[in-house]
Amino acid sequence: MNQGHDVAIAVQLDGKLALDAEVKGACPHDCPDTCALVSTVASGRVVKVSGSKDHPSTAGVLCTKVSRYAERTYSADRLKTPMRRIGPKGSGRFVPISWDEALDEIAIKLKSIAARDPEAILPYNYAGTMGYVQGEFPQRFFHKLGASLLDKTICASAGSTGLLYTLGASVGMDVERFVDSKLIIIWGSNAIASNLHFWSLAQEAKRRGAKLIAIDPFKSDTALKCHEHIAIRPGTDAALAFGVIRELRQHGWLDQSYIDRHTLGSDLLFERAQSFTLERTAEICGISESQIASLARDYGSIKPAAIRLNYGMQRVRGGGNAARLIAGLPALIGAWRHPAGGMLLSSSGHFPGNPAGLSRPDLIPQLRASPSRLPRTINMSTIGDALLQTDQAIEAVIVYNANPLAVAPESAKVRSGFAREDLFTVVIEQFQTDTADYADILLPATTQLEHFDLHKSYGHRYLVVNEAAISPIGSARSNASIFRDLAKRMGWDEACLFEDDVTIAQSAIHWSDPRLAGMDLQSLRQQGWCKLAIDDAPFAQGHFPTPSGKVEFYSQRLADQGLDPLPDYLAPYESAESTPELAARYPLAMISPPARNFLNSSFVNVQSLRSIEGEQTCVMHPDDAFERKLVEGDLVSIHNDRGSLHARLHISDRTRQGLVVGFGIWWQKLTLNGNNVNAVTHQRLTDLGRAASFYDCLVEVSRPD
Repeated sequence: MNQGHDVAIAVQLDGKLALDAEVKGACPHDCPDTCALVSTVASGRVVKVSGSKDHPSTAGVLCTKVSRYAERTYSADRLKTPMRRIGPKGSGRFVPISWDEALDEIAIKLKSIAARDPEAILPYNYAGTMGYVQGEFPQRFFHKLGASLLDKTICASAGSTGLLYTLGASVGMDVERFVDSKLIIIWGSNAIASNLHFWSLAQEAKRRGAKLIAIDPFKSDTALKCHEHIAIRPGTDAALAFGVIRELRQHGWLDQSYIDRHTLGSDLLFERAQSFTLERTAEICGISESQIASLARDYGSIKPAAIRLNYGMQRVRGGGNAARLIAGLPALIGAWRHPAGGMLLSSSGHFPGNPAGLSRPDLIPQLRASPSRLPRTINMSTIGDALLQTDQAIEAVIVYNANPLAVAPESAKVRSGFAREDLFTVVIEQFQTDTADYADILLPATTQLEHFDLHKSYGHRYLVVNEAAISPIGSARSNASIFRDLAKRMGWDEACLFEDDVTIAQSAIHWSDPRLAGMDLQSLRQQGWCKLAIDDAPFAQGHFPTPSGKVEFYSQRLADQGLDPLPDYLAPYESAESTPELAARYPLAMISPPARNFLNSSFVNVQSLRSIEGEQTCVMHPDDAFERKLVEGDLVSIHNDRGSLHARLHISDRTRQGLVVGFGIWWQKLTLNGNNVNAVTHQRLTDLGRAASFYDCLVEVSRPD
């Protein structure tokens, strides 16, 4: 630990802000890397944000986005004072008001609605910050209020549900052990853009002789640097997994001993896989039989073999079942025996969190009245429909850590819902986003450099603490501070609603859990981060966190819900296979991976990053462009019955024929025609996890009218 860190710790623990110091932090954004940050502070101002060299996962390296975090924090566009709407909803016209005025007005309105029906109030939040304190503590306020519950499904719930019913939780390999793998399959992930530190490990493994295979409909920057790219049709991942399973069995590449001891339902799985011949699988996936055979041969014979799965592949109708199948593959070849074998989608289930202690569901008044009575649940992925329903209408929405106007599917409906004059909308934000334009009251929030927080990761095994490096800019307040002040105005007296940030962080974790190896919050704040004490190969002898302790190809829990206990392939909602008439009108499948310099809708307003991106773009195969008489650089309309967006066309054989790649997620008001990729996505949900199916979408592309 260098002297700059020592100075920062001493000052921070005294509750003061340091001058000329280096302050430990954590990247708060929705990324598996959860980097440990170091903010260099001079004269009360952050002059540089860099990656911690001491943190093994970050290793001193940040992505382009977060390395410009100081630019984002000090942007002239920062919201610095509370404001009240004066123009029509969506116009973005506001006047400044005081904090007392804003909070009093919000409390009066919420009290009035709650007196009639507290479930007419909805919190809408997600991963704008993933911290325990600023992200999860506000739920106590809404539990006490008795507000509707939010089903947080917009990103990862299909995949996490698939892991739950197969492995028992969101668990997997230690990402640091990929460096020792001899085969790495990167499935549904552009790691260069979305998982930079894993990519560094994969590159080192490649230098040591490992083979890298990318499975992705689009030849991303990551796929370009792999030894092999398998360009399957969107939504056919489960079929490919079944084809691999059949080949593994046909050629004797199974680890029968591991299967017999540590799995449940393998015979039934093999029986279902029998119909996925090379010919059928190739036809479904749109690839060659030889690619499937080669993938299975490599996976069955190169050891140790590892899969880095990411969330792109589960944003389709059958995403949950696909995640189930892929999560089960390592058990078939005994890959879990090796520290450098297995798979990783998420590591979040390894952390000894205390969700009930953090969010306090015991505060819910309906639950107190009846143990089986919970408030209604509203799915965030169908917020467009939810806001437009007239039966038990939503009367108030409080948005924080989210930008639904930009990120939610079928954005025309989302926009119409937020435009309701009878909807009271509060937005807590750092910038005037698309959603902020529709607020009645707009509150300025702090950034990660201005508040305390504690972070787990879904890509590695480190807890990381974030200390405030500077005082809040303008009159911005942290989420936790805002909801403490609102609770006071509501007249509540439960002590847990007024806890300070450190006490909240203390309640977020089971600190006595052996995975923390004696670490406590104070020690963590001094060190900045700590790694969970978990075996390098935790499933070498089974011991999965399922009811049986085994990998469950057959899930009794699913059977008890009346669902298929075995994973299966489900064709996309919108495809020539499922909807041939729709495919005749809209013959192109569209996926919408994030633009390299944005993270969901975060960073879109950072001028230097938006300048790199230029404008909203899409990529189309040369044959598809020729058929439509389109040329490189054309302004095109991507459209279907739900809406349209304009994008600048790039023509490349990096995308397979029949596929258009539309990069997101731009703020709507910064696009070429006021719409981003979600103008054409739909609100239908995945098979498991009730998640959004963004990449299950048919469109046509033409020049704008």
